[in-house]
Amino acid sequence: MRIALFITCFNDTMFPETGKAVVKLLERLGHTVHFPQAQTCCGQIHFNTGYRPEALPLVRRFTEAFAGYDAIVTPSGSCAGMVREHHATLAAQYGDAPLRTRVGEVAPRVHELSEFLVDILQVTDVGAYFPHRVTYHPTCHSLRMLRVGDRPLQLLRAVKGIDLVELPQADSCCGFGGTFALKNPDVSNAMLADKVRAVQDTGAEVVCAGDNSCLIHIGGGLGRLRTGVGTLHLAEILAASEGDAA
Repeated sequence: MRIALFITCFNDTMFPETGKAVVKLLERLGHTVHFPQAQTCCGQIHFNTGYRPEALPLVRRFTEAFAGYDAIVTPSGSCAGMVREHHATLAAQYGDAPLRTRVGEVAPRVHELSEFLVDILQVTDVGAYFPHRVTYHPTCHSLRMLRVGDRPLQLLRAVKGIDLVELPQADSCCGFGGTFALKNPDVSNAMLADKVRAVQDTGAEVVCAGDNSCLIHIGGGLGRLRTGVGTLHLAEILAASEGDAA
């Protein structure tokens, strides 16, 4: 299987360790991971803010960069959702017939990390070791658009040494929503306060999620209150091993 890593522009710029963790994890499971150098943004920020024609060249570039791979894995439910659900919309509205065809070939091969592990590789125990108290926040796109369900929790429950605790009102939004947090700061902060309170109620050392965009928002709220609670992407927990703890 030819596997490509779609790192996303947000992770590539701000959280490169998450991409490294995906590669480490998949290599530990016996796979070779390719990194197409031509990849850029998936166009989500353009699409969500009304600049849809400007997103079209990014859709075209995505189909070109990832053509020929059997699976495209990304540590982002948000960006996976954009490619799978909205690239076809843009190609149909503004593109030409060849682009629609390419999107139809490439987009279904895009998988959020937990989907890929559980559904494609059919594995839940990835050999991880993480001896900490952890709670999991299901991000909105992974929960509502991709419907990943309990796949991340299946993976976390199999991690050796972990103390996994349920997050109260887990399915409520953290308040980030990309530009929503900028355009509606008061509402965003109120939602964040509820999420931070829920995290604190778990007594967790670490809050985990499948999108660093949400984690940077939650982490900011936790940090401002000096709670001592850390944030970590799901990939980084799954990539951790007993050797790392030694």
